[in-house]
Amino acid sequence: MASTTLNGVGLLPGLLAAPTPYLFFTGKGGVGKTSCAAASAIALADAGRRVLIVSTDPASNLAEVFAMPEPTSSTPVPVPGVPGLDMVDIDPSAAAAHYRERVVGPYRGLLPADAVASIEEELSGSCTVEVAAFNEFVTLLTSEDVSHTYDHVIFDTAPTGHTLRLLALPAAWTGFLEANTAGITCVGPVSALGHAQEAYAASLAALRDADLTTVVLVARAERSSLSEAARASRELAPLGMTSQRLILNGVLTDTASGDPVARARHDRESVAMEALPTELSQAASVDTVPLLARAPMGVAALRAALVGASATDSPPAVAVPDLDALRDLVAELAQGEPCIVMTMGKGGVGKTTIAAALALALADRGLPVTLSTTDPAAHVHDALPDPPENLRVTRIDPAAETAAWTEHVLATAGSGIDDDAYDLLAEDLRSPCTEEVAVFHAFARTVADASGRFVVIDTAPTGHTLLLLDSSRDFARRAATSCDHTDDAASTLFASLANPHRTRIILVALPEATPVHEASSLQADLARANLHPWTWVANASLAATATTDPVLRARAADEGRWLAQIAAASPRRAAVVPWLADDPTGALALRRLVG
Repeated sequence: MASTTLNGVGLLPGLLAAPTPYLFFTGKGGVGKTSCAAASAIALADAGRRVLIVSTDPASNLAEVFAMPEPTSSTPVPVPGVPGLDMVDIDPSAAAAHYRERVVGPYRGLLPADAVASIEEELSGSCTVEVAAFNEFVTLLTSEDVSHTYDHVIFDTAPTGHTLRLLALPAAWTGFLEANTAGITCVGPVSALGHAQEAYAASLAALRDADLTTVVLVARAERSSLSEAARASRELAPLGMTSQRLILNGVLTDTASGDPVARARHDRESVAMEALPTELSQAASVDTVPLLARAPMGVAALRAALVGASATDSPPAVAVPDLDALRDLVAELAQGEPCIVMTMGKGGVGKTTIAAALALALADRGLPVTLSTTDPAAHVHDALPDPPENLRVTRIDPAAETAAWTEHVLATAGSGIDDDAYDLLAEDLRSPCTEEVAVFHAFARTVADASGRFVVIDTAPTGHTLLLLDSSRDFARRAATSCDHTDDAASTLFASLANPHRTRIILVALPEATPVHEASSLQADLARANLHPWTWVANASLAATATTDPVLRARAADEGRWLAQIAAASPRRAAVVPWLADDPTGALALRRLVG
């Protein structure tokens, strides 16, 4: 493999001017990283390169983007119509299942069944999936056959900074379980990782080599999306992965139609791009990809996208299923007893805005309401600087809660262990699982202090976290949850969450492929904890606006299939919220959101 210059690359001149052998695309769901990765792969293959594109995304739609059948195995297959391009779609769930069995197998018959079940649940979280997926990365990064066969390997969905830090720890890989009681990390026993230490070291060295690897940050020209990309950049930079490039995807560049919705979107994107976070402005290159009339599906469409072509034809008909408005949800909630309302969904779908709008609308009816959020940017306080007297706004600081919980665990479970084991425990406590556990207990205290009130919770814990905490009451198996510490508020909250009349879970998604796939996965995750959504909300829908702009109208028509899927997945009639011209901050904008 060697990095060489590629000319005539159309919309991605910065990224593909001198592509490295390994390209890692990362970004939140729905920003278009799969489309960007697929288009880049085609551009390289069309230039005569031998290319392998790999996806380990749990909600992968790579085969759908190429308009080809879903692969039946995890071996590379040719992409039809693109000589030199192969694709492999690795199922991270299957990889995680294999990894779990390798970890848990030795304990079967040695530990009680409930203890084994608890370990299996511990290993069902996102950290385990990431490490199992990373094992697949390692195979590709260290395989001589791969390096001899392909000029470029493109990864759709890169590992997080936490995963890389965990695998980069220099010591305590072997013998940890035998010497310490806290031998279970967020990804299982350390001994399950130790056998691959040399391979991990080699792959991490390749990731840090700027001549070999480039991290491609994909984002929308929106404040929340750019903030997430900046966070990823900050996480990866200290690990030596400083060769970073930025793609701003889906930017509305042509507003000649005079449509007010198009003009408002263009203006909002311009403001976001002018305030680009420092980390992103320092990227080696910034490529801007215009919003296309239709999501590029199929090789022909991806090739057209590379030169900015997107057929708009005549404005298509826009069909919106019969869905409720947000005000209908408020009316139904207000008719019942005070309850817990939890908005859930992946990052960037508007959970905070929906939570704030619901809380304000309930308060406007004279009801006592507490709105609790973990929004790091305190967006709720910006949206509601002067809430009504019966609306209490509290913000749980994830960083402060996690720091306090970490300090407690290190002072107890970390007492008396050697330095290597202490370092490993400290790194394990930096995992997303630890933050979820700490924040959950803060949520529990908020709910316990709000008896007789509606409690609207933004950014709720995942189903995995709920199961993890539930089972920890019976079997202490992890340092972060096995300390001699009883949280009565958390125990009370479990009973409330199990009562469908006491808790209403609202799944929030954008009417697009990846957000809907990810929300469906979240719904299945919750079902494992015997929790079920009350309803879904399709947020920021162009189909629910009166846009006449050709590009936006075509995008609105494409939302139809996803709105139909949301309607089918929702236990009660789902709600739809239109894309609003004004940024939904401030009481007036939130009231307009509810209608």
